[in-house]
Amino acid sequence: MAASAGAQLERRSSVRRTQGMAQEEERGQTADEELMLRSQGGSTEPAGGSAKIGAAVDKDSAAPKAREQSAGPSEMDQMKEKFAKLLLGEDMSGSGKGVPSALALSNAVTNLAASVFGEQRKLEPMAADRKARWKREVGWLLSVADHIVEFVAKKQVLDNGTEMEVMGTQQRRDLQANIPALRKLDTMLLDYLDNFKERTEFWYVKRDSCSESENEGSQRSDEKWWIPIVKVPPAGLSKPSRGWLLHQKELVNQVLKAAMAINANCLMEMSIPDTYIDTLPKNGRASLGDALYRIITDVEFDPDDFLSTVDLTSEHKILDLKDRIEASVIIWNRKVHNKDGKSAWGSAVSQEKREQFEERAQTLLLIIKHRFPGIPQSTLDIAKIQENRDVGFALLESYSRVLESLAFNVMSRIEDVIQADNVAREKAKRDAPAEGAGRRDPQNGGEDGGTTLLDFMGWTGDSEGRNDDCSPPPPPELPAQDDGRLMKLPNIMTNLKQTYMDKLDFLSGNRSPSARH
Repeated sequence: MAASAGAQLERRSSVRRTQGMAQEEERGQTADEELMLRSQGGSTEPAGGSAKIGAAVDKDSAAPKAREQSAGPSEMDQMKEKFAKLLLGEDMSGSGKGVPSALALSNAVTNLAASVFGEQRKLEPMAADRKARWKREVGWLLSVADHIVEFVAKKQVLDNGTEMEVMGTQQRRDLQANIPALRKLDTMLLDYLDNFKERTEFWYVKRDSCSESENEGSQRSDEKWWIPIVKVPPAGLSKPSRGWLLHQKELVNQVLKAAMAINANCLMEMSIPDTYIDTLPKNGRASLGDALYRIITDVEFDPDDFLSTVDLTSEHKILDLKDRIEASVIIWNRKVHNKDGKSAWGSAVSQEKREQFEERAQTLLLIIKHRFPGIPQSTLDIAKIQENRDVGFALLESYSRVLESLAFNVMSRIEDVIQADNVAREKAKRDAPAEGAGRRDPQNGGEDGGTTLLDFMGWTGDSEGRNDDCSPPPPPELPAQDDGRLMKLPNIMTNLKQTYMDKLDFLSGNRSPSARH
């Protein structure tokens, strides 16, 4: 019995080994077949889930994937990327070494404007894709202002009719007033550019395609070589077209003034960083220099005389003068309010004098800003922007600054067209007498029958109407009225000295630095 049982167990184990070897051989064959199919480009999926070789591919099912790959990132992906950079503070490593949120938002608005408006080199409407991108992305960035709120007292009526005063939230007042105003200025500027769509009386040519004489007549012969040269007809623009251009310039100038006012007010509200105060000289004389300090502290001070004594021929010199004046203003202001920790008893300058000097310096800064609106930011402005931590101020300052820059560029392009028109008109006037002089009247023996040189200069050539003495001509007689009484002369402009406010109103016109054009 024992022997038979052992034999039976042996048979079972041998059968199991045989079955296991057969299964391993089948697995090996299957793996070899799959490997061969992969090497030949075949598929190992079930027949129901794969297409046969040579079968037609469903184009409708493959088209959406191709469209998604060719269309690029969606608006949602772009918005996610932009706000991710803002949250990371432009530090993509995520190590926390990025810039503050206010500075990151200011840089985002500045970079967006540079990429969109940097290609606007002509008086023509913006491209549709760039305009759509600007409106879309600047809207994303300005949406941050909707969540900057402040607490205000509000009245709440309960169910039983009782009124209670509770604290509620609303958008900060400065943002509530200035963000819609800046958006309106933005829309106005883009509309002004769209107005130049149908204008064909002037055109642009590349600088390389012009001769040397034409380049010399252009306003930007040395600087800004990338700006194309504007061309007008030989006789200049027509009167309606020139009047329309001057009207557009005035409209853009109003936008420029509004953007400058918002930007200046925002920078004034920012606190002066300690890093800038530490770099200031000890007094105003050291900041301005002896010559300029002597003029600004004189008893009879005239801003025009002050600006006539300094060199303002280049942008760098204008910016250096502005930096020195701003530094002296802060020094005098701190001494007036005794913020420098020093006693005023031992000083030779009284508090009233310092206040007067500070007011004069502020007047000079205002004149420089209105006379040269396109100069870069001063050292104080850069320090305020970099050290600012208020996100609302960062939005207002950056948005108003880029609109100010765009308005200044548009006005500069209009001035280029007006300058080219002036050159063409002067050239036409010079060529007109030369052409008229060549035409002679044959009936007068070849002499010109038109106006002579004496007539052109206002000389009659006879001695009857000349005065032998050098006495001035007698004053005109006053016209008499019907009743015999003398009529009062109209108002006559005299060379009276203007006040500071009159000069500021005069200087706030369409003045711009010649070095930037």
